[in-house]
Amino acid sequence: MAGHEDLKPAAELLADIDLDGAHSDVHSHASPSDTDDEEELEAVLKLTVQLHNKPIELPFYHADATLQDLSDTIAEDLHIPPSNQKLLITPKTGLLKPPFKDPTLPLSSLLDKKIVLMGATSTEVQELESDLSARRTRLSRRAAALATARTHNKPSRANRDWKKIQDEARYTFHTISPLPHLPNPSRSLRYLERLAADPGIKSSMRKHGFSVGLLTEMDPAEHTTHESRTLGLNRNRGEVIELRLRTDAGDGYRDYRVIRKTLCHELAHNVWGEHDGKFWALCRGIEGEVERGDWKSGGQSVGREEFYNGVGEGEEEGVDGGGWEGGEYVLGAGSGAVGGGVGEPLSRREIMARAAEERIRKQDEAKRARDAAAAP
Repeated sequence: MAGHEDLKPAAELLADIDLDGAHSDVHSHASPSDTDDEEELEAVLKLTVQLHNKPIELPFYHADATLQDLSDTIAEDLHIPPSNQKLLITPKTGLLKPPFKDPTLPLSSLLDKKIVLMGATSTEVQELESDLSARRTRLSRRAAALATARTHNKPSRANRDWKKIQDEARYTFHTISPLPHLPNPSRSLRYLERLAADPGIKSSMRKHGFSVGLLTEMDPAEHTTHESRTLGLNRNRGEVIELRLRTDAGDGYRDYRVIRKTLCHELAHNVWGEHDGKFWALCRGIEGEVERGDWKSGGQSVGREEFYNGVGEGEEEGVDGGGWEGGEYVLGAGSGAVGGGVGEPLSRREIMARAAEERIRKQDEAKRARDAAAAP
C-alpha cells in the first residue's frame, strides 16, 4: 500500500490493524511542539487495547475519562473513524460500537478487562472504494465494447421487450456491496453480482415484484454462536438482505446453490415475516421458479471451482429466525444474530475446530454408508 507499507490492506482486516503502521501514521502528523507537550504531561490513566493481536497502550490525562473519550482517542491517534470502530470487551461487557448506549461509562471500570479493537482506517477504506470504482469502470468499458461489437445483430426497437427491461430495472437489487473489513471483498462482490444476475433469481423477482435496497454479505464471526449459525437475514421486508457467503473458518466460500436457496428463503420474507404455511408455500414456489429459470446452467452450479468449498454445508442449519423489522442498518457495522440463539461469539480457533469436526463427522458417515452398502 503506497505510503503505508506497514499497514495491511483493508481486504485483510477484520481485527487486523498493524501497530507499527498506526504509530507511524500518528507520529508523522505530530509537530515538535505537540511531542514536547505530550512528553511533559503524565497520564493519570492508561488503557491497553489489542490491535492485530498486539497490545497498544493509550494514555488519558484525566481520571474521569469515559468510553466516548476512548473512541475519540482511537479516531485521532489511530485514524480509525467511529463508524469503523468495534470494541470487543470481555468478560461480560460484549461488543460495543459508536454511538454507544452509555458513552459516559468510566474507563477506570475497564482496566481489568480485555479490549480488542476491530476496524479499518479511513485510508484503507478509501483505497478499497477506489479499487471497486476502478473495477466498475473497467466492466463498463467492456460492456460498451461488447455492445459496439454486437451492433450489427442489434434487434429492432419494435422487437424489444420494454416491459421486461423496465421491470428488471425496478425489481432488482439496487445496491450490491461486500463487507470491506473482511478478506477478499472483490471476490465477495463477484459472488453477490453473480447471484443478482442469476437468470432464475431475476425472473422470480420480476414475477413477484421484489425490490431489495441492499444485497450484502454476512460477517460469520458476528452470526456464529455456541447455539446457532445464521445463514441469512432479511431486514424490513427487503430493505437489506444479508447472506452468509463464507465458510465458518473463513478460509473459503460456501456452495453457490446453498446460498442461492438461502436467497430464495430471504426473498420470501419480503412478503411474510413468520415461518408459517403461507411463507413456506411462497418459499418453495420461488425455489422452483429459480431452478426452472436457470436456463444458463440447467440448474447446475457454474464456476464451482471459485465458490464451492468442498463440503456440503447448510443441511443442518437454520436459515434465519424469520423476517426482522426495525432498527437502522449500517454496512459493516454488524447487528448480532437475529432470530437464532444469542450467545458469546466463537473465537476463530473455535470456529475452525468446529468446521474440522464437521468435516470429519461427514467423512465418517460417508464411510459407514459405503461399508454398509458393500456388506453382504
